[in-house]
Amino acid sequence: MKNLKHLLAAAALFGALINPALADDKAVVQKFYDFVSNPASTESAAAFKAVTADNFQSIGDYSGKAKSRDAFIGQVGGFAQLIPDLKWAPQEMIEQGGKVVVRSRATGTPKGLLFGVDGKGKGFDIMSIDIHTLVDGKIVQTHHVEDWSSALRQLSAQ
Repeated sequence: MKNLKHLLAAAALFGALINPALADDKAVVQKFYDFVSNPASTESAAAFKAVTADNFQSIGDYSGKAKSRDAFIGQVGGFAQLIPDLKWAPQEMIEQGGKVVVRSRATGTPKGLLFGVDGKGKGFDIMSIDIHTLVDGKIVQTHHVEDWSSALRQLSAQ
């Protein structure tokens, strides 16, 4: 019986290594947050590309317009220029049925105008909620909401 348990554990590990769909979806999603917290890192960018599908979509509203993977990478790169210390720290991940829901904390200090507001060196600390859909071990779609209005209030506070 003990040998059977070891054999099954080894088979599961081997299966996850050869089939990304068997990998832990939370670990895949963590690569997303590693990238958005450090988009200038070529290692993080390569890891992000490795865990996202070629047809990845970033959806932040109901306009019907989704950002492609390349457009998302460009957007995150722009935020990195404006907010060099930007960090996205997952606080909770809930995984079920090919989806990972993440409540995260975003912090940073803009070095210029953020949505027209000059924080004059102040930082912000906001919540975001993301729903990542995974297929075959890759993120194919991310719906996201960030509390940018709180960031603007914090930056404009006296």
